[in-house]
This record gives sequence, structure tokens and C-alpha cells, in this order.
Amino acid sequence: MADNKSFDKNMRNVTDVTANMSSETVLQLGPLAPLVGKWEGNGTGWNMIALPFKDRSNPKIPFRILMNQYDEKLDFSTVGDSIPNRGISEDQEVATLDYQQVIKQIDAEDFPDSGLAGPAGSDIHHEPGLWIHVKEDQPKINEINIARLASIPHGNSVLATGTAMQVDGMPEIPGINSLPFGRFESIDQTPPDEYDFRDLSDEYLSPYKHYIDSPYMGTVTGVPGFPGFTPRNMNQILNFANQGVDIVKTTILNVDTTREHGGIKNMPFVTREAEPVSMRSTFWLQQLKEKDKYGNPKLRLQYSQVVILDFFANREDQMPGRAQWPHISINTLEKVGDYPNYPIN
Repeated sequence: MADNKSFDKNMRNVTDVTANMSSETVLQLGPLAPLVGKWEGNGTGWNMIALPFKDRSNPKIPFRILMNQYDEKLDFSTVGDSIPNRGISEDQEVATLDYQQVIKQIDAEDFPDSGLAGPAGSDIHHEPGLWIHVKEDQPKINEINIARLASIPHGNSVLATGTAMQVDGMPEIPGINSLPFGRFESIDQTPPDEYDFRDLSDEYLSPYKHYIDSPYMGTVTGVPGFPGFTPRNMNQILNFANQGVDIVKTTILNVDTTREHGGIKNMPFVTREAEPVSMRSTFWLQQLKEKDKYGNPKLRLQYSQVVILDFFANREDQMPGRAQWPHISINTLEKVGDYPNYPIN
């Protein structure tokens, strides 16, 4: 495992640079430098969200689970490597990347079937934002060295802060809890393959049970061992995609809005109806043994993101607030375009 000083040292060895990105800029971007460029995932994105039925025609099942399979384009470009944050006793300089994420649905279904899942080709997400790297020689608070800022046209603004780290190879990606909080016990403590779904006999959770018993396959057919997208382990497709891939090093970018000074701000309607209250995401930026045409290692990018939505007022665990519903998105993307990569080492 390497700290941020190792990132800076390793970046000094990068010699292939494009005309609009100097070797010094690569150095200052630290763990974010390999992100620069264009990434695509065609049919490799998967999304689950719980959506309330407004008419509550069936009080025992007042929500539906919507599953999407999607194409994604994710573009990163440099903003600057010496952006000043002015202080009283000292200043701070940060290096910043601009990004734009565009997602199109290629398949979707929901349960119970509402007829509202939407057709293939639908635009389902657009997100402009920034990634920030606090350089090694700059003052930090609580060891935070990266941040992600995002704007979403539903009327949401996001600030998530965190840390970057580097590991050899690629770790197993852990499972995540996909069931709602506020009515049932958490299943975080149990390994993904051994979840105790004792409450799934309750009709209320039948939409989740449906996709546990019959994982969502999207357009995937004829792929031996493909696990499908299932609440039992919503990161399982990411681990499946890593089988047989020789991953030499991985930069792990963890950001979370629940860390100090992070958060989400929402428009009034969104706050009232189904409020996003937190977001945490992990990006695994992978350096492969395979080389590109410039002789640099090929790169892959995986992510897993959980947005917590609050809706329905009644909880059954005696805690304040509304029931909380995980909205989970995962993807595996490849670097595209005719330019050199910036290796992790």
C-alpha cells in the first residue's frame, strides 16, 4: 500500500504527456492523473432504485424496485493544478479535474410492473462535476486529500470528501446492504453470500425477494456464470468482470457525503417527496498488465455508488426521520481515445 507521497514520486516518472497536460500537471494531480481522458462502458452499467407508488393502491407493497442496465460515457479534463484556497494563517493549493457523466438506459424493468420502466435509449442521468486533489505539500484537515463535487438536474448539489490509496493487484469488492433501513434489521454484519433474509417472508419486501430469486439479467444472454444484478450482492457483477483480468495495481478513491463538511442540498420538492440524504462511492482505478499502443499499461475503471433516499414517514425501529432506501449503481469502464495513458506507477 502506498501513501500520497508515493503517488507524487511515481508521477515524476511519467514521460508521455499530451500537449494540453504538462508533466508537472500530471504530478500535481497525483492519484487523479490517470483519470484524464474519455471512458466508456457499453452495457456494463447496472442500477437499482426503490420508487414509491403515489396512489398507495396496495398498502402492503407501496413501492416498486426499478432495475436498469445502461451505457455510460465519463469524460475527465484538467481545470488547473494550482487553484488557491485562501486562508487566514495559510493558503492551500489544490489540483482539479472537470468531469461529465452521461448515462443512457439500454434495458429496464420493475417489480411490481408499473409500465413506467421506460424504453431503451432513454437518457437517465447527466452529471457535471469536479474532482479535487489536495497536494501532498498542502495543509489538510482530517487527512482528506480528495473530494468530489457534483450537480444533478433533479435539483441536487453534492460534496463528498475522502481519501485515495493504492494497493497491489485488485482486492475483492465487498457486498453492500441493499435493503431499506427503518423497518428491518441491518444485514451489514453478514457476508454477502450468507445474508439472513429472514424478513423476506414479509410481503412488504417482495420486490427485493423477486430479484433475489430471479436476478435481473438485462440484455445479457449466453455468458457462463454471469450472476445477474441481485440485492443479495449488488457488487457481484464487478467481481465477475474482474475474473481473468491481470490487474497489477489499483488506486482506490473513497468519498462520502457523511464525512465532516460534506453533504447534499436538494430543491424543496425533492426534499419533501424522496430526499437524497447521503452518497458514498468507491472508484477502483486499475492498471492492467496489458499494454496500449504507446507502451503504457491499459487502464480500467470500476465504481460502486450508494445514494440513500428518504421517503415514507413511518419507521418501525423507533428512530427519528423517514425510512431510508439504498439507490445503487455500479459499472466497469474502459479508457478510450487516441492518446497516452498516465500510469499509476
